[in-house]
Amino acid sequence: MVEAWWVGVGEGVWVRRHAELDLSLGLVVGERACLVVDTGGDGAQGRAFAGAVREVTGLPWRVALTHAHFDHAFGTAAFGDVEVWAHPGCRRELAENGEGQREEWARRYRDEGKSAIAEEIERARIVLPGDAPVGDVDLGGRVVRFMYPGDAHTDHDLIVHVPDAGVVFAGDLVEQGAPPAFGDAYPEAWPGALDRVLALEPVTLVPGHGEPVEAGFVRAQRAEIAQVAALCRAYQDGVITEEEAVERSPYPAEFTVEALSRPRRRAGR
Repeated sequence: MVEAWWVGVGEGVWVRRHAELDLSLGLVVGERACLVVDTGGDGAQGRAFAGAVREVTGLPWRVALTHAHFDHAFGTAAFGDVEVWAHPGCRRELAENGEGQREEWARRYRDEGKSAIAEEIERARIVLPGDAPVGDVDLGGRVVRFMYPGDAHTDHDLIVHVPDAGVVFAGDLVEQGAPPAFGDAYPEAWPGALDRVLALEPVTLVPGHGEPVEAGFVRAQRAEIAQVAALCRAYQDGVITEEEAVERSPYPAEFTVEALSRPRRRAGR
């Protein structure tokens, strides 16, 4: 049984919160259509989310993926033959590394004694998205806007802005309840990406994991990530050691060491 519940963040805008991985998925409802934001980490989670959406609205749905990590994208098949939108890099990442994610996370869940989740991940059908539209998408009486804020948590993060509700679905650019994950990140560029998100002046930001937050929370997390970025530069320049970076970091050692291994920017950027 998937433990999940709805949290309202605006008129016709909801977050589906999940106990597993503290995951947050989204739903935006207009007069003629609705937009599903991320789909969960496997077929069971995707089906449960699709069923929960249908309890809220019977309107035609479209899907937006904030990025290609399995917990946000492996549930997409549950929504059937539908338009799926993402940054172009999301499609590339799923095509090239989706099977690697499947193997890694199925193994990790088995090691944790959660074989049922591992089996669902192994059975999940990976759906490759198309490119997100440029400009407004009209859901009927309400528009949503997609924005690529630059390299951050990945090189293909997509945010979903609901201007009339003052809500931004930020994906894993923002984490509440745990430190940001740096495994595919660009720490030096991440603070600038958050600046572009904050420039939208959202009332509420929905993180990829954790509870919805206000702009003040994101500004504080931006400052922490900027601190990590500075430590990464100093470490890569040979000014400080890994041990010194870990000691000065606002985040636990495992997160900091992961950040230290990441490139400053992608080649050619």
